[in-house]
Amino acid sequence: MKNELLLLGSVIVIYGVVLIAYRLFGKIGMYVMTVVATILANIEVLMLVDGFGMEQTLGNVMFASTYLVTDILSENEGKKSANKAVWLGVFTSVIMLIFTQYWMLYTPSSNDWASEHISAIFSTTPRLLAASFIGYVISQRFDVWLYHKWWDFINKKTGDSERFLWLRNNGSTLISQVVNTLIFTTIAFYGTYDIETFLSIMASSYVIYIFTSLLDTPVVYISRWMKNKGHISEN
Repeated sequence: MKNELLLLGSVIVIYGVVLIAYRLFGKIGMYVMTVVATILANIEVLMLVDGFGMEQTLGNVMFASTYLVTDILSENEGKKSANKAVWLGVFTSVIMLIFTQYWMLYTPSSNDWASEHISAIFSTTPRLLAASFIGYVISQRFDVWLYHKWWDFINKKTGDSERFLWLRNNGSTLISQVVNTLIFTTIAFYGTYDIETFLSIMASSYVIYIFTSLLDTPVVYISRWMKNKGHISEN
């Protein structure tokens, strides 16, 4: 039960931090959250835990927050801002890959105690970052594109650009998460675990994304309310 409570708590805390960042810093806050979530998710994904009857990697909730960020930006700041957040995530992944592998080139001092542990963590980073990079680019670009396609379709049908936010939010994220789950899990873990564990990771990742996508809808509504009320920093 401990892991389940921690996972639920992580959703509340991470989504809450996203809202606070948007409230205090506007678009800049969303860009910062993209960078932070990209780095932390790429580290967390190395950990396997049991929760809700499934074996799963950590990092799913943190990574899901990047979709929340692009949906908030799409809804309130426009497509250009959302795509900028996507490319910031891509840039962050590339920089993280370069520097973590550069660390491995040093010869540790005789008094060093950390290098062995850091090497154990980041020696698997290239494959995971490649998986994250490819999955992130394709699924996030698709998510932003689909979000605005849903928006255009609904606007034409209803004549009200603010209606059915829940549909464009979930309709874009749930579909793009299928793309991301298939790409990331296959590149990152195929051949690393037995087929049963591999399929379990893939299934659990998408189940988590379903819940995180549904739970982020109220957050997008709140962000739009804050924006309409003039509570978002423009500086």
